[in-house]
Amino acid sequence: MNHTPHSIDITADNYEAVVIEGSRTVPVLVDFWAEWCQPCKALMPLLSQLAEEYAGKFILAKVDTEQQQEIAAQFGIRSIPTVKLFKNGQPVDEFMGALPEGEVRAFLDKHLPRESDALLAKAKILSLEGDPESAGRILDQAREIDPDNPRVLLAVATLEAEQGEIDKAEQTLNRLGMDDQSSPEAVSLKGRIVFQRIAESASPEIDPGNPSAGKDKDSADIHRLAARNVLQGDFETALDLLFQLMQQDRSYGNDAGRKGMIAVFDIIGGSDPLVSRYRNRMFNALH
Repeated sequence: MNHTPHSIDITADNYEAVVIEGSRTVPVLVDFWAEWCQPCKALMPLLSQLAEEYAGKFILAKVDTEQQQEIAAQFGIRSIPTVKLFKNGQPVDEFMGALPEGEVRAFLDKHLPRESDALLAKAKILSLEGDPESAGRILDQAREIDPDNPRVLLAVATLEAEQGEIDKAEQTLNRLGMDDQSSPEAVSLKGRIVFQRIAESASPEIDPGNPSAGKDKDSADIHRLAARNVLQGDFETALDLLFQLMQQDRSYGNDAGRKGMIAVFDIIGGSDPLVSRYRNRMFNALH
């Protein structure tokens, strides 16, 4: 066995303790490799170096796929090197091949805690408590100490959107890298900003708490009412209204009802039961 404080060889005996239970405390980077694999031999020293450099922010777990075939088979490993990152007992991200150092660092930094993350948590609490000014000052501190943390930019954009500064929020989101702009959090925020713009022109007499409020309204009113329900977190009513719009007026806003439903799916996430229910309704209506 070739153990260091931050790098461990994995066997069937210690896999559960190190990878599954261990990742509930600290992220575990699992490197699937083999002695005959030349790219593996190029990647392994880099991963070991980073494990020591990051000094406990993650554990490197090395799985020799020739010796630990059952573990490799469990994850369907067909190409090596394959590297999977585990958090809270589950794989959350992966890459294949011997990436250069910069790309491996970027992969790790997406998931590992950073000094600015504590400030982000504090800013979020202040925002939820109705103190956006203090939250903004905390985020300014986070940007100063960690300007490259994409989570800081996302938090800034979220706060700007919450304060109605949607142009600024969009500009901040555009400063994220392409991969970060495609993250579920960024996609969700982009969707909310779209609905914020739609809702800004909502007629004051429309009651967003009334599910039947969209009846007998024109397409624009239904669209705005749906947007207001999205912003209030009533996604089911919003989807009902957008589905109604899709059925009655496909030409409005270049199929705004269908596109709006897809945007809501992005906001609430694919695992939400509403997504499968309304996606089926949408599919059946279109075919």
